[in-house]
Amino acid sequence: MAAYYQRSANAGQAADTGKSRYLLHTTADPGVFIAEIDTVLNGPGGTTTISLVQIFRVCDGKIALLRDYFAPGLVS
Repeated sequence: MAAYYQRSANAGQAADTGKSRYLLHTTADPGVFIAEIDTVLNGPGGTTTISLVQIFRVCDGKIALLRDYFAPGLVS
């Protein structure tokens, strides 16, 4: 995703934090949570929304594991 966001910045796209949304889900394991994220990017070509799901494992207050799932065919 970092490479995608860098390409987006180079193309003049910026995240619209007012339109972007997320939803957090707790799990039976207190060290694991899931985030559904819809990031809205505005740029010269219009608006693009990137939807993804991230799974976080936290240990001692730090992210120990992050898994990122998205549809790569929808990311230009």
